[in-house]
Amino acid sequence: MTDRVLIEGLRIDATIGIYDWEKKVRQPLLLDIEMAWDNRRPGLSDDIQDALDYEAVSNELTALVQRKPYELIERVAEEAASMVMSTFAVTWLRIKVSKPTALKNAVSVAVQIERGTRD
Repeated sequence: MTDRVLIEGLRIDATIGIYDWEKKVRQPLLLDIEMAWDNRRPGLSDDIQDALDYEAVSNELTALVQRKPYELIERVAEEAASMVMSTFAVTWLRIKVSKPTALKNAVSVAVQIERGTRD
Protein backbone atom coordinates (compact mmCIF):
# COMPACT_ATOMS: atom_id res chain seq x y z
CA MET A 1 0.00 0.00 0.00
CA THR A 2 1.37 3.38 -0.90
CA ASP A 3 -1.31 5.50 0.79
CA ARG A 4 -0.07 7.74 3.57
CA VAL A 5 -1.41 10.23 6.08
CA LEU A 6 1.09 12.95 6.99
CA ILE A 7 1.32 15.47 9.80
CA GLU A 8 4.05 18.03 9.16
CA GLY A 9 5.58 20.52 11.56
CA LEU A 10 3.53 19.61 14.64
CA ARG A 11 4.94 21.95 17.29
CA ILE A 12 4.99 20.62 20.83
CA ASP A 13 6.57 22.58 23.66
CA ALA A 14 8.40 20.04 25.80
CA THR A 15 10.82 19.66 28.65
CA ILE A 16 13.71 18.17 26.71
CA GLY A 17 17.45 18.06 27.18
CA ILE A 18 20.41 16.80 29.17
CA TYR A 19 21.55 20.06 30.74
CA ASP A 20 20.23 21.37 34.06
CA TRP A 21 18.88 24.56 32.51
CA GLU A 22 16.96 22.52 29.91
CA LYS A 23 15.17 20.61 32.66
CA LYS A 24 13.66 23.88 33.91
CA VAL A 25 12.20 25.26 30.67
CA ARG A 26 10.03 24.16 27.79
CA GLN A 27 11.55 24.08 24.32
CA PRO A 28 9.83 23.51 21.00
CA LEU A 29 9.99 20.19 19.22
CA LEU A 30 8.72 19.78 15.68
CA LEU A 31 7.30 16.42 14.65
CA ASP A 32 6.80 15.22 11.09
CA ILE A 33 5.03 11.90 10.85
CA GLU A 34 4.14 9.79 7.84
CA MET A 35 1.75 6.90 8.49
CA ALA A 36 0.66 4.07 6.22
CA TRP A 37 -3.12 4.11 5.91
CA ASP A 38 -5.47 2.79 3.27
CA ASN A 39 -7.29 5.93 2.17
CA ARG A 40 -9.61 4.25 -0.35
CA ARG A 41 -12.47 3.67 2.08
CA PRO A 42 -12.58 7.20 3.55
CA GLY A 43 -12.04 8.54 0.04
CA LEU A 44 -15.27 6.86 -1.03
CA SER A 45 -17.33 7.25 2.14
CA ASP A 46 -16.28 10.79 3.12
CA ASP A 47 -16.69 9.56 6.73
CA ILE A 48 -14.18 10.33 9.49
CA GLN A 49 -14.90 6.92 11.03
CA ASP A 50 -13.11 5.34 8.06
CA ALA A 51 -10.13 7.69 8.15
CA LEU A 52 -7.01 7.97 10.26
CA ASP A 53 -8.05 10.91 12.44
CA TYR A 54 -5.00 13.16 12.23
CA GLU A 55 -6.43 15.52 14.87
CA ALA A 56 -6.66 12.62 17.34
CA VAL A 57 -3.12 11.52 16.43
CA SER A 58 -1.84 15.08 16.97
CA ASN A 59 -3.62 15.40 20.31
CA GLU A 60 -2.24 12.08 21.56
CA LEU A 61 1.29 12.97 20.43
CA THR A 62 1.08 16.31 22.24
CA ALA A 63 -0.19 14.68 25.43
CA LEU A 64 2.56 12.03 25.29
CA VAL A 65 5.42 14.48 24.79
CA GLN A 66 4.16 16.89 27.46
CA ARG A 67 3.42 14.17 30.03
CA LYS A 68 7.01 13.92 31.31
CA PRO A 69 10.48 15.33 30.77
CA TYR A 70 12.78 13.73 28.22
CA GLU A 71 16.54 13.93 27.82
CA LEU A 72 16.87 12.77 24.22
CA ILE A 73 14.85 13.32 21.06
CA GLU A 74 15.62 9.68 20.21
CA ARG A 75 13.46 8.64 23.17
CA VAL A 76 10.66 10.96 22.07
CA ALA A 77 10.73 9.40 18.60
CA GLU A 78 10.61 5.83 19.94
CA GLU A 79 7.78 6.47 22.39
CA ALA A 80 5.79 8.46 19.84
CA ALA A 81 6.14 5.72 17.22
CA SER A 82 5.10 3.03 19.67
CA MET A 83 2.06 4.98 20.86
CA VAL A 84 0.81 5.81 17.35
CA MET A 85 1.19 2.23 16.15
CA SER A 86 -0.59 0.71 19.14
CA THR A 87 -3.31 3.35 19.61
CA PHE A 88 -4.24 3.90 15.97
CA ALA A 89 -3.45 0.49 14.42
CA VAL A 90 -0.86 1.99 12.08
CA THR A 91 1.31 -0.77 10.60
CA TRP A 92 4.19 1.43 9.38
CA LEU A 93 5.34 4.94 10.10
CA ARG A 94 8.24 7.31 9.70
CA ILE A 95 8.67 10.01 12.32
CA LYS A 96 11.10 12.87 12.48
CA VAL A 97 11.63 14.76 15.73
CA SER A 98 13.43 18.10 15.37
CA LYS A 99 14.81 20.33 18.11
CA PRO A 100 15.30 23.82 16.66
CA THR A 101 17.02 25.19 19.78
CA ALA A 102 19.66 22.46 20.10
CA LEU A 103 22.58 24.15 18.34
CA LYS A 104 23.27 27.86 18.13
CA ASN A 105 24.60 27.72 14.57
CA ALA A 106 22.09 25.28 13.10
CA VAL A 107 18.48 25.70 12.12
CA SER A 108 17.66 22.43 13.84
CA VAL A 109 18.86 18.97 14.78
CA ALA A 110 16.69 15.93 14.25
CA VAL A 111 16.34 12.18 14.37
CA GLN A 112 14.19 10.16 12.01
CA ILE A 113 13.07 6.59 12.52
CA GLU A 114 10.89 4.09 10.65
CA ARG A 115 8.97 1.40 12.46
CA GLY A 116 6.69 -1.38 11.32
CA THR A 117 6.26 -3.10 8.00
CA ARG A 118 5.50 -1.43 4.71
CA ASP A 119 2.75 -3.20 2.84
